[in-house]
Amino acid sequence: MTENEPTPGNGYTARECQPQVDGYLIHLEQERRLSSHTVKSYRRDLELLLRMADTVPFGELQVHHVRRFVARLHGMGHSGRSLARALSAWRGFFGFLMRDHGYTQNPCVGVRAPRTAKTLPDALSPEEVEKLVSLPADDAFAIRDRAMFELFYSSGLRLSELTALTPTDIDFDDATVRVLGKGAKTRVVPVGRFALEFIRQWLAVRAEVAKQGVVALFVNHRGRPIGSRTVQQRLSMWAKKQGLTQHVHPHMLRHSFASHVLQSSGDLRAVQEMLGHASISTTQVYTHLDWQHLAKVYDAAHPRAKRKTVKTSG
Repeated sequence: MTENEPTPGNGYTARECQPQVDGYLIHLEQERRLSSHTVKSYRRDLELLLRMADTVPFGELQVHHVRRFVARLHGMGHSGRSLARALSAWRGFFGFLMRDHGYTQNPCVGVRAPRTAKTLPDALSPEEVEKLVSLPADDAFAIRDRAMFELFYSSGLRLSELTALTPTDIDFDDATVRVLGKGAKTRVVPVGRFALEFIRQWLAVRAEVAKQGVVALFVNHRGRPIGSRTVQQRLSMWAKKQGLTQHVHPHMLRHSFASHVLQSSGDLRAVQEMLGHASISTTQVYTHLDWQHLAKVYDAAHPRAKRKTVKTSG
């Protein structure tokens, strides 16, 4: 800590603490190795804190200030989920200030976000997925798109995981893909035969469009690594062309993968591993099997589920 850095009681306002925010984001990216997408989310949440604190000396923020910020944001329409994420970012930032910049308290400790009713993630039906991925693969980029969509649904990848893949991450012999997930954690996930088939077709034409030295598995029309925005746009475009009425986004294919595997297997722990969730509680949101399906499973599995027909005399 230097002489001019803000410390509790020296009068520096939140808006004058931008260098510490930048330092924390560098810490997240370089030391904790969080993804650029996650770091951007942290930046947005910390910028929100700076706006809320405004002229309050940053080192003098107390628990009641933070509670008031949360209440104001909730009143402005922020969900409990987004506020919980913001509080987590704020709490981590103050922990960083205490460790490296002489702050003596964390005003976010003990503050909780308001509860928000859990909503089920959007998922396509198996028939809708089949309709979506049945693209007319009549050019290189249509083949690429089908390979991407099949892989999304086959292996439940995140968008950032898909765009980071290289050809060597695909093991055709084992039918697996090696994925670099959140927190720089690597996992190996099964790949279905349809996805492997179209990845092979894409690799056969990829060399014609990829720039020399580009190692990304999926490239754009300029031959460079495909960006997340391009994937989103292509998926939305194809969903409309294929006659799907709802807006389809990449995470919807991940949701569909999780939902359909759970409905078929009921193995929550295996789905957790394939999705790369650190906590099984995150995976549990996908356990929204419909009641008819549950009833069938119950009737088939429970020894006292089926009612016997009672015959009456006379």
